[in-house]
Amino acid sequence: MEQEKIIVLDFGGQYKQLIARRVRECNVYCEIHPSNIGLDKLKELNPKGIILTGGPNSVYAADSPTFDPEIFNLGIPVLGICYGSQLMAHLLGGEVKTAPVSEYGHTDVTILKRDSAIFAGIPAMTTAWMSHTDYIAEPPKGFEISADTSNCPVAAMEDASRKLYATQFHPEVVHTKDGFEMLKHFVIDVCECQGLWKMDSFAEATIKELREKIGSDRVLLGLSGGVDSTVTAVLLSKAIGKQLYCVFVDHGMMRKNEGDEVEAVFGPNGKFDLNFIRVNAGEEYFEMLKGVSDPEQKRKLIGNKFVEIFGAEARRLAGTGGFKYMAQGTIYPDVVESGMGKDGAVIKSHHNVGGLPHDLVVELGFEEQPVEPLRSLFKDEVRKAGIELGIPAELVYRQPFPGPGLGIRVVGEVTPEKVHIVQEADAIYREELSKAGIDMGKGQFFAALSNMRSVGVMGDFRTYDYAVVLRGVITSDFMTAEAAEIPWSVLQTCMNRIINEVKGVNRVMYDLTSKPPGTIELE
Repeated sequence: MEQEKIIVLDFGGQYKQLIARRVRECNVYCEIHPSNIGLDKLKELNPKGIILTGGPNSVYAADSPTFDPEIFNLGIPVLGICYGSQLMAHLLGGEVKTAPVSEYGHTDVTILKRDSAIFAGIPAMTTAWMSHTDYIAEPPKGFEISADTSNCPVAAMEDASRKLYATQFHPEVVHTKDGFEMLKHFVIDVCECQGLWKMDSFAEATIKELREKIGSDRVLLGLSGGVDSTVTAVLLSKAIGKQLYCVFVDHGMMRKNEGDEVEAVFGPNGKFDLNFIRVNAGEEYFEMLKGVSDPEQKRKLIGNKFVEIFGAEARRLAGTGGFKYMAQGTIYPDVVESGMGKDGAVIKSHHNVGGLPHDLVVELGFEEQPVEPLRSLFKDEVRKAGIELGIPAELVYRQPFPGPGLGIRVVGEVTPEKVHIVQEADAIYREELSKAGIDMGKGQFFAALSNMRSVGVMGDFRTYDYAVVLRGVITSDFMTAEAAEIPWSVLQTCMNRIINEVKGVNRVMYDLTSKPPGTIELE
């Protein structure tokens, strides 16, 4: 039986991954595609339902993303969210215009159509998250207004006979009180999905697929030691054993002692059946980063240097027998945040999306498409797969760590001195959180180094040193996050220890910024 799926069409919305994540929480497989995918390709995917995301544009502007209105005649249920709702109204003959009053943030919503399929069991008054400057002034013919607010006459509308639904607000975000129930009603009740998709058999099925695909060929993997590459390595190890070669490029910007910890797990004395090669390249990276302060430039330089070093090692290893495949620990947020189609925003660059340069792929004889067994999974799903594989919990639930390492947790120019400060401060911070019994598995906790230096007094001496920023966020999906409420006494202990034990620091701050508007990492 073909796997039932919901397709999310991306019109540039910042919450597109959240929509897909919420659908998967209904035990229904969901994937994101660019809005310009085309009607024929969409039909080939044979979705049980389609969700149109929000976006920053106005539907009546000439260059705004759109879609073939025939999408609404396919007999497939469609849910439009924010821009998606306005696009539905616009394409079907309704009126969209600039709202007299823009709405942002928490908004009281009145449910007018209590027998609506998507509002079943929802209170008559609920709270939703709004973010719009345009609104639907007049719904298309055949649509009923199913919800409104004091400033938005069409907060939701539907043509139930055609299974077309739209909400001006965002049901996918946690700020919409009953949003998950609304999405679940659409997916299960309107789209008639059975909700049978689960992660339980992912590892077993993937190992079988990898074994069949790779056969007796050799595979090369760039191993960082993070959760994604660890799970990728173990999947491949269980599928093909010593046919797997893992190259660990230590760029000198890992957390304290982490390079040695990675080697202890995957090296000759580790528990996994694979070939492990460590390349210590810290000096090269620090030399390259001298004078560079722009965060995106740092990401790109670090990524390019990785490709250079990894490529050199790949050439050397290829001389011992050659490789057919390169593997990568790419996960779904990497793919989406790197931009999907012309309307997908690039949030940040990822050096593990896209693989090696094409000429190097050809030179080394790799298949052009890398092996990416986690490409369709979100981070929490990767962790579930790791536990299913029998990977120790301390590895599976280790704190997330960006590919460019501490290079983007040092604001401004990266130097060995600054990296050392962050390593020591970060180790103290995580140690004290652990002592206090704070569950770091519910989010991300780390220390970063600001580019600010300030005057201080230590003993009888004036200092002019750096400010360390402590970051702690609680999140279920890493698409939105709130600052963790760490007890004051714990923060005070962290501050005292960092200033007393880490040379070069005379000030410690705690970052209260949520995502959005900030990102989780400082750069």
